[in-house]
Amino acid sequence: MPRILYSLFFYLLMPFVCVRLFWRGRLVPAYRDRWQERFGLIPPVTDAKGVAGKEIIWIHAVSVGETMAAVPLIRRLQNLYPECLIAVTTSTPTGSERVRALLGDSVYHCYAPYDLPDAVSRFLDRLQPRILIIKETELWPNIIHGCYRRNIPVLLANARLSAKSASGYRRFSLLAKPMLAELAVVAAQHRDDRQRFLSLGLPEARVQITGNVKFDLEITASQRQQAASLARQWRASARPIWLVASTHKGEDELILEAFRRILDAFPQTLLVLVPRHPDRFDQVAALCRSEGFTVARRGKGQQPTPDTQVLLGDTMGELPLFFGACDVAFVAGSLVPVGGHNLMEPAAWGVPVLAGGHLFNFAEASTLLLAAGGLEICNSPREIAQAVCGLLENPQRCQRQGSAALAVVEANRGAMGRLLAIIEQLLAR
Repeated sequence: MPRILYSLFFYLLMPFVCVRLFWRGRLVPAYRDRWQERFGLIPPVTDAKGVAGKEIIWIHAVSVGETMAAVPLIRRLQNLYPECLIAVTTSTPTGSERVRALLGDSVYHCYAPYDLPDAVSRFLDRLQPRILIIKETELWPNIIHGCYRRNIPVLLANARLSAKSASGYRRFSLLAKPMLAELAVVAAQHRDDRQRFLSLGLPEARVQITGNVKFDLEITASQRQQAASLARQWRASARPIWLVASTHKGEDELILEAFRRILDAFPQTLLVLVPRHPDRFDQVAALCRSEGFTVARRGKGQQPTPDTQVLLGDTMGELPLFFGACDVAFVAGSLVPVGGHNLMEPAAWGVPVLAGGHLFNFAEASTLLLAAGGLEICNSPREIAQAVCGLLENPQRCQRQGSAALAVVEANRGAMGRLLAIIEQLLAR
């Protein structure tokens, strides 16, 4: 009954959901495309050669961050199960763009259906997957129930559950508890995540600790060469490079205030500023100019000159290379209560990591990095400027902090192998 009431409520919301999609399409026109996929009317399920009938491994990654994190897993699955077709769904156009850019036609891609019983049923009738792998915490009652009814095991991979989220599930336990009971396995990042899932009623046998697959980030030789090339282009007169990655609304103003302080001590510093969402690119560029900074926009093909103070990273998919080209990295989404973004990316490059205090999405990683001396927490423009200047004026300290961050990544690898073992067991059922 709770799921039926939830579904009725969702149906009542659909006119508003569609209006919101259309409204968002003002800034990102792709939101107005491919609506039929969101209602389960997906294209024919074939591989790149048009061959139908292959067994399907379905992976759902909501947006850009989840998609980027899923790519190593997808490539491992393609090598291990070449007879299968990997189907990747996303919920946002930016996630869709990343799938196409990184994986091309090596996977089948469409939008995930809305969590409506008829949309889910149409989708599953067409896709007919052998397994559903959901990244992190994207849980939808009707999708999970639809898979459960069809004996399609659902794996919640790289799962994390904050205390706040666990409390929310408890408030709606009549809906959440049956949904969680239909999961085949929860592969939790940390023992705290496992304990919270157990507290919601999951049997111990279904919750395993695999670690965080984001520690298994691999940097290719090609990426290192590209990052080195970027660094050479940007380091006019041996200037320092400060990267601020994945900012959200309310953070850019704080970063620019900190940058102004940094320029007092290191006037040649180049700030590489990367907003999290493409619909904010123009807004952030205008903000930088209104604050009196000279700006170059990478997305418009503009190269920074010695006079450029801010390089706006208004492109998609290049952030990993930016980490490899900078001296110090600040991971945003942490100065506002978003929960932070992937701290392991700069750490894997051996770059000193800075962040704000809102890191509940990366609680384990932040704890490990702090303990090792690879991360500094900065909660104000003054603290940010002090941390950046302290690292820039002491290259040995900068190197030590970067090495400490890298050591944390190296010491915590292995989650990918444990996750693949679980997938193998589920596919063998």
